[in-house]
Amino acid sequence: MKGGARVALAVLGLITAITISWWALALWPLPASAPEWLARTRLVCFGSTSNGLPTAGGWLLLIGQPMGMLLVLFAVWGDSIRDGMRALASRMSGQLVLGGSAAVLVLGGGGVAWRVAGPRAEAFFVNDDQVLAAQLSPVNDAAPALRLVDQTGVVVDLASFRGRPVLLTFAFGHCETVCPTLVLDVLRARRKLTDANPAVLIVTLDPWRDTPGRLASIASAWGVTGDAHVLSGAVDSVEQVLTAWRIPRVRNPTTGDITHPSVIYVIGRDGRIHFVLQGQAEAIMAAVRSLT
Repeated sequence: MKGGARVALAVLGLITAITISWWALALWPLPASAPEWLARTRLVCFGSTSNGLPTAGGWLLLIGQPMGMLLVLFAVWGDSIRDGMRALASRMSGQLVLGGSAAVLVLGGGGVAWRVAGPRAEAFFVNDDQVLAAQLSPVNDAAPALRLVDQTGVVVDLASFRGRPVLLTFAFGHCETVCPTLVLDVLRARRKLTDANPAVLIVTLDPWRDTPGRLASIASAWGVTGDAHVLSGAVDSVEQVLTAWRIPRVRNPTTGDITHPSVIYVIGRDGRIHFVLQGQAEAIMAAVRSLT
């Protein structure tokens, strides 16, 4: 087998292993004794509905990310992969490897189907705020510092909102999939939470392109009005904020596109993080109304 084919197959195997691990993290039932960091990682990356399955944004990440990596791999090394497969199939050891890999994928697919079909819980969206709030996973973490520039050129400091709820999320202007839906959920929830009157902060994930001068047009495109702020600043400053708030993201240096989960922090009047959500206006409203 040629060197190029070996490298291509190694990369394919690595992508497959990462994908299996990714899906296991999202779907493997967690026991009650599971460490908190593991449950938190699953929640931040994939979200969680009432039956423990990922949210729509989580499924998009689970399916879209490996598909994107495979498309790039076959576009670059398609011929090498085919040569490597033929070389493996010509030997007994290679046939065993291919057969074992196929068996793992079939068993994994069956496990996913069982996991998805198994839960028979009620739909996540219910009318009773108390019931819905009880399905959420509360946290009680200190909120990291956040001080950036909004679409009007004003410096916004999270600490200045102490005494009222804050909905904090992360998006970027060039995003055409997850971000508009996420922002829409947050703004829809805010419009209905007239009594709680939460502030909305939307921190860019793309400070390279979402510069302070572009924030006004981004806010207009998203329908951001009133006490809702789209935030950016110097690249280093924004990156420090994203890291402090533990936002996973991968930026494609060629296209500038960013792979990221849907994350909404619900911050209470005491300035602490009380919930970490993945979207859904009803869940956001229930979380804010459950704040004391």
